Amino acid sequence: MYRAAYRRASSLVCRLHSTYVRKMRYLNELKEDDSLCRQAQSSGTFYLFHNLSPFLQRDGKKYLVPQLSAAETKKILEKFQETEQWIEKSVLIGCSDEHVPHFALDLGALEKSVIESELKGSFTDLRKALFVVDGKDSPLLASAQALLRWHDSHQYCSKTGQPTQKNIAGSKRACHASGITYYPQMSPVVITLVSDGSQCLLARQPSFPPGMYTALSGFCDVGENVEEAVRREVAEEVGLEVESLQYSASQHWPFPSSCLMIACHALVRAQRAEISMNSLELEEARWFGLEEVVEGLKREPRSSKQDDGSFIPWFPPKQAIAHQLIHEWVKQQTSQPAHA
Repeated sequence: MYRAAYRRASSLVCRLHSTYVRKMRYLNELKEDDSLCRQAQSSGTFYLFHNLSPFLQRDGKKYLVPQLSAAETKKILEKFQETEQWIEKSVLIGCSDEHVPHFALDLGALEKSVIESELKGSFTDLRKALFVVDGKDSPLLASAQALLRWHDSHQYCSKTGQPTQKNIAGSKRACHASGITYYPQMSPVVITLVSDGSQCLLARQPSFPPGMYTALSGFCDVGENVEEAVRREVAEEVGLEVESLQYSASQHWPFPSSCLMIACHALVRAQRAEISMNSLELEEARWFGLEEVVEGLKREPRSSKQDDGSFIPWFPPKQAIAHQLIHEWVKQQTSQPAHA
């Protein structure tokens, strides 16, 4: 009787929860229960990768990220006489509101051209893929690749050198010899748009595409908080002292490895806004006025030359958090009351 009452109460609580809460709890169950996750693989959908490059299909001018059913995925694997052992190499990356689990599977050891021909698509470098697929697919591809990359680089225990084993969901790896459990991690990075009140500071590194400028960024040092990291990075890279800063948002970013981008606006005194650039880190850093920034935001994110041979300044695309910082700065500038 008590068990029946408990089940009815649990069912009621579950119905009262939001779709989001139910989804998060279901994903957590899959991460903690290997047998449940193994069952979910048979009803889930799969995103395919090849040496960390996602599989895309082109539909006219659009690029689609296909979700293969478990049956379709097994059909591909059967062409290589591979089935169950490959399915278990997949990692859990999410689920739909209807609790259909999503997995990512890297088929890097198999012949790429055979898969592409069978599925009528191509494996595309992630740097390109993120900017050509639908906005809702970009974060999923980024997190999937980051998790696959983490597993590829953590196959051995750092203490014993013995092989580690992943759980079915891929949410952790364990070394049975040492008893150590490893969890995927992200490196915190601050990305900061500096302003003197009427201009914003944008910079470029030698490795950037020609003409691209963006906000300052750098990894947080061990022991630093976000505020300290922002102040240090701005001082190191452009020789300016931050007076105040404001948090904007955060974004997972898979390059160069899995990073948590922490976006901030920083204000420096206009009277002390002379840039002293660190040429070891930057190729150029300069102040941009409002009009120039507005024009830059209108341009396509690609390199193009002016009549004098120099490249027209352009900014990161909308999917990048740097674009959001620049857009917020423009909005803040244009909403300020005009001075008499």
